Amino acid sequence: MGKAKKPQKFAVMKKTISHKALKHYKEEVLNPNKKDLTELPRNVPNVPSGMFFSHNTNMVPPYRVLVDTNFINFSIQNKIDIEQGMMFCLNAKCTPCITDCVMAELEKLGQKYRVALRIAKDPRFERLPCVHKGTYADDCLVDRVTQHKCFMVATCDRDLKRRIRKVPGVPIMYLAGRKYSVERLPEATLGRGMHLSWTVVTSESLCTLVLAYLNLLSVDEKN
Repeated sequence: MGKAKKPQKFAVMKKTISHKALKHYKEEVLNPNKKDLTELPRNVPNVPSGMFFSHNTNMVPPYRVLVDTNFINFSIQNKIDIEQGMMFCLNAKCTPCITDCVMAELEKLGQKYRVALRIAKDPRFERLPCVHKGTYADDCLVDRVTQHKCFMVATCDRDLKRRIRKVPGVPIMYLAGRKYSVERLPEATLGRGMHLSWTVVTSESLCTLVLAYLNLLSVDEKN
């Protein structure tokens, strides 16, 4: 029976640090005046000049409204003319705008959305070109309203509305009860928190609002 080979022993040797390596360590690690390259630079976003806190002074008639795919589809289902419905909602001239990404999304959906595609090609719609890569419409709309605060977004998508609410000064138009409504529009507030729904203002509703405003003034005078 043969003998098992013993493993070869190695002597434990101490590693010596050269003077050059020690000098490099002091300059790179122990130097308190050295700038930290891993620290991110401070980036303060530039606030547009048209913003007064969350109030967007650039949002004036004629309004430019960015529409997405489901807003056009829901408008067709409820038999609402998009331009007329926007004008009735805001009581001002409106220009529906559609981006290349939304148009490409409608073309990809096929024959089911052929009526929506035909409406999107209406000459009353303003076509906005896209220069970025990809055709995801939600990202396109969010990026556009973040860079340009002169647009209003018309959508019925919950996720998109949640993302738009994070951008200050951008109103959102949506469909509720077979008519358009708008949120986050500063002109839609009257008196102390009284919210004016932007629908077709009739003479009765106008008289009611005037009486309510006069009542508020009388309460303030008594106090």
